[in-house]
This record gives sequence, C-alpha cells and structure tokens, in this order.
Amino acid sequence: MNTFTNEPLTDFSKAENKNKMLAALEKVSHECGKTYPLIINGEEIMTKATIQSINPSNVDQTIGIVSKASKHEAEKALEAAYNTFTLCADWKSTTPKIRADYCFKAAQRLQEQRFEFAAWMTYEVGKNWAEADADVAEAIDFLNFYGHEAIRFGKGGDVLQYPGEKNELVYIPLGVCVVIPPWNFPLAILVGMTSAAFVTGNTVVLKPSSETPVIAYKFVKLLEEIGLPPGVVNYVPGSGSEVGDYLVTHPKTRMIAFTGSKDVGLHINELAAKTAPTQKWIKRVIVEMGGKDTIIVDKDCNFESAVDGVIASAFGFSGQKCSACSRVVIDESLYDKFIEQLVQKAKTITIDEAQKNPPMGPVSSKQAFTSILNYIEIGKKEGELVLGGKKIEKNGYYIEPTIIKDVSPTARIAQEEIFGPVLACIKSKSFDESLAIVNNTMYGLTGAVYSNNKKNLDKAKHEFYIGNLYLNRKCTGALVGVHPFGGFNMSGTDSKAGGNDYLLLFLQAKSIAEKENVPGNSR
Repeated sequence: MNTFTNEPLTDFSKAENKNKMLAALEKVSHECGKTYPLIINGEEIMTKATIQSINPSNVDQTIGIVSKASKHEAEKALEAAYNTFTLCADWKSTTPKIRADYCFKAAQRLQEQRFEFAAWMTYEVGKNWAEADADVAEAIDFLNFYGHEAIRFGKGGDVLQYPGEKNELVYIPLGVCVVIPPWNFPLAILVGMTSAAFVTGNTVVLKPSSETPVIAYKFVKLLEEIGLPPGVVNYVPGSGSEVGDYLVTHPKTRMIAFTGSKDVGLHINELAAKTAPTQKWIKRVIVEMGGKDTIIVDKDCNFESAVDGVIASAFGFSGQKCSACSRVVIDESLYDKFIEQLVQKAKTITIDEAQKNPPMGPVSSKQAFTSILNYIEIGKKEGELVLGGKKIEKNGYYIEPTIIKDVSPTARIAQEEIFGPVLACIKSKSFDESLAIVNNTMYGLTGAVYSNNKKNLDKAKHEFYIGNLYLNRKCTGALVGVHPFGGFNMSGTDSKAGGNDYLLLFLQAKSIAEKENVPGNSR
C-alpha cells in the first residue's frame, strides 16, 4: 500500500523558519561563483567550454560557472549509462525495494537541506521564498511517491490464471533514459523525471537547462552522497542543438523525458521518431510542452475569490509556470467591475530581488525578458493596456504585472504562450461561449472555472478540454499524488506526472507463462 503523504510547506511567518532561510541565503551567497564539473560514471570532468549561470535578480552576480559538455562528453555519458544498465550486475540485480530506498534516502537528505536548496533556486532562477520552498517540497514528494509506486509495480500486474499454467506479468526497465528538464521548476521537475527513470531500473543521462545547471549539479551530488551507484545518473549540461540533439538521436538511447517549450518538444519527438542505424527499438518519448491556460469567471461566482485566484495564477512566479493563467474569460455582466478589481489587486504587487522575498521577482533570463516585452507591444495593438506593460529599471530582468483588456479570442496574445506576467482579458456573452473560447487554442494543459452554478460546473467537467481542470480555485499549484499533471494536444503527451500510472511510461510489461508439471510425464 502506498503510504505517501504530501510534504508540508514552510510557514515563513514563524521566526524560526525565517531565520533558517536567511541563514541559507547567506551561506549560498558566499558559494556563488564557484566552478562545477560534469559528472560521468562518477568521474568529475572539467571542460574548457563553460556555461555561466546568472542571477536574474542581479545580472552582475554569477551563480556558478559550469562545465559544458560537447558531443564527446555526451557520447561518454551515454556509454556509461548504457554499460551501467546492461553490464553492471549490482544495478541489474537491484530489487524495486532497494531502488526505492535510494529515493527515500534522497528525500530525507533534501528535507535536511531544504532551506539551502530553496536558497539556490532563489538566486539561480529568481523564485521568492514560498515558490522556492514549494519547489523543494514537490521534489521531496516526487521521490517519496515514486519510491512507493516502484515497490507497487515491482509486485507485477494482475492476470488471469489459465488451467495448467502459472501466469505472471512483470514490469522491467527500458534502458538509457535521456532526461531534459526545464528551468522554471529546476529542482522539482528535474527530480521527478530523473527519479522516475532510475527507480524503475533505468539509467539516466541528465541534460539540465543551461539557465539552471547549478541546482541540477547540487542534486546529482546529493545522489552521490546517498550512495547511488556511479553511472546510474550522469550529469552533462550542454547546448540543446549540439548535446541535446545528439543524445536524442543516439541509437543507444531508449527513451527521452522532456519538459519545456512546444517547439523544442516537437523537435525532439521528430528526431526520436527516426530510426538510427543499429537501433534495436522504437524510442519512447515523454514531452510536456506548456499551455495557454484560461480561467472562466461565470456571472454567478464568488467574486473576490475569483479575483484572488486569477491574480495568484497569472502573476505567481512572474507568470513563468506552464500552468499559469494567461487568459481570463469574464462574463459580460461582471466584465468591467472584474477588470477594475484585477487592476487594483495587481497594483499592490511589489517587485524586488527574489532574495528579499517579494510577491514577484524577475523573469528568468535576458531572452525571456526580451520576448515578453515584445509580446506586450503586440498586445497593446490587440487590446487596451490597463496596467503595467513596462520594464522596471533595476539591475535584473524585471517586468511590471501587465493586464490587457478587450482582447479577441483569436489575437496572438490570446493564442501564443508568453510565459511571463501578462494577462489577456476576454469578454464573454454566456458560459457556452466561454467554453468555446477556452477550447480554441492548440494547447490543453490547465484551466479553472469560478462558478456557483452546478450545471455549468458539470458542463465544464465534460467540455473544458484540458488535462488539469480546477473548479473554484486557482489553476496553478498541482500536488503530487493529488493532481496528476499533464496536458492534451500541443501541451504534450499527457504523461500525468505524480500520478499512479506515470511509472508505467518508464517500464515495459513482460508476460510469463509456465506450464505446470503433469503427473506421469516427468522422468
């Protein structure tokens, strides 16, 4: 039985927790600027080429200088992972319980270093304390949940028994898994995909985001500390076009787990579909690719709750979640009043360096900063700017919370993923029209409905075509084991991370039938 429970979030209103976070931030600040190697088969490898990780809150601060893999190191990592999977008796003979114990040990170690890991994310990706802490908590949840799930799948599947035979269904690992996580949840999603791979008996080549390679290194070192055998997880940060493509197309790669943009996800899926010479399998691909998430505000709703939910969903972590609300569809009877309240609430959001724990910090990078500002200029032509729309003159990548009203459902800012603090407001004449609007994009990840009308809520359950639907609550904040996460259409393969069937994606089923001895036939 899965005895998993979610990790509680830290209450920073308590002086003890606040002081622990301040101490962790101070400690991490003195460690910023260090150099980090690749880790392949347990060996630390320094390269001439490097990746510089920058603090988006203060671009003059270097978080770390990380060795950058080329195709040569990528090949070495793949060989290490492949040999560990195929030749390493110690790894091949491990039971699901032993592999699960590595997850449980890693979760315990993360709990012990919780504030320090949160501090690293505050510096490296600009998360405020609550967002960084929630990221660590989710990573702990993934480790514990998948550990219990691996033990469950280790017991095999249920099959009918045929007279005269003993029938079994067992689950076995696939092989080498290339894990390519995103920058926006640099610990939680990385830990989720990586642990799902190794706890099911696969080996991993981990290519983290070039924006957050330091936090990835810290977790790989944690795995070393708990005794995970060398070669099971190999750490090779590098460029997507060189190292990423090489890993995806390699004939010894058995599967790819990716979370990131639609364009990159489709590119990976296309590359993986091509069979390389000497390749013995059809590669399995998990891609989670973002969304254009919408909240419906029905005419019969809890007004204040809806306003708060939209604000939290749109501007939490500066709108840099694939589940963030980037469109709100409002019934015409509430439209003007609702936007007025949204603007008033958003005006109270303070923006500052993430280390100071503001409600909103910077966006992640110069590239994101430029892209978001370009979308705002597009939005000004497609609707009426009622709040924000400007960069903030600080030594980082800061953008004001931005609200644009009177946006057409087919406008670019209503269709394309912006991944920043930009909210498009759309007027609707009826609930049926609202449903038609929310389903008019190529995505299908998350969304929410605020309504007191049970008939409309029931209709949304059937007709709101997304992977994660929330009723009368915000559309962000999925919990492992509670809200299995993954979307439809161009949001990805609906892998349902943190759900009871997720580990099946990293396994293959083997049916075994043994004929029973018949008396008198044996010699």
